[in-house]
Amino acid sequence: MASQPIYQFYAELKDYEPKIWRRFQVPENITMARLGYILMTMYEMKANHLFCVTVPIRDNVKLDETLSGVGSVFPDKSWRFEIGNEELFPGEGEKVFDASTYKMRSILQGCQGEKLTLEYDYGDGWEVEITLESVLEDKELPGRELPRVLAGEGYGIIEDCGGTGGLEQLAAAFRQKSGDDYENYREWLGRDESDLTAFDLDDMNLRLKKVPRIYMELYEYGCAPSQRSLDFLERKYLK
Repeated sequence: MASQPIYQFYAELKDYEPKIWRRFQVPENITMARLGYILMTMYEMKANHLFCVTVPIRDNVKLDETLSGVGSVFPDKSWRFEIGNEELFPGEGEKVFDASTYKMRSILQGCQGEKLTLEYDYGDGWEVEITLESVLEDKELPGRELPRVLAGEGYGIIEDCGGTGGLEQLAAAFRQKSGDDYENYREWLGRDESDLTAFDLDDMNLRLKKVPRIYMELYEYGCAPSQRSLDFLERKYLK
């Protein structure tokens, strides 16, 4: 059974219409990095780029000695959790922490309405805005069922298409199914169809049981996916 509190979130891709959203649940003891891997899985992000999870700092939150180093209130605007990268530096008003070290439950207060943001691929600038809807207990739910997505709409992103503007252009081209843009995208993606409104709940829940672990091994340990994992990532089980 799920012997620990369950966090239920609502997530939405920023600056894109029609909305691409997910409602999902995770156990409270996951790391901030694993939360990132779960979100990346749900939004079809292929783990080809850097990512971080940012959490706005509330005025009444006092950073403890473990987090701040000195145990006093800081004027920082957000906490930034990412996998270590020597080339990155904190932005103005940011403090950076190791996403693989800090547990989600130690960062969030468990209050309805708390906000986070997943940032992925700093070139294309994808952002997924996340809101904590509730913290609940379900002793009848097997722990192995988490994480799980409850509902959603929209496919997710297309890697390296140029962010939300490029995604809109790509979606329009595939709706039209003619013209230079369509032919270019068709050749680039290697397929004739691309329905960005599609979302398969059962398939996504299957992927949530395996893909976050593959991403963790890649980001945190530098382990390239096995051929079996690559086949799963590419959905060859559907063929």
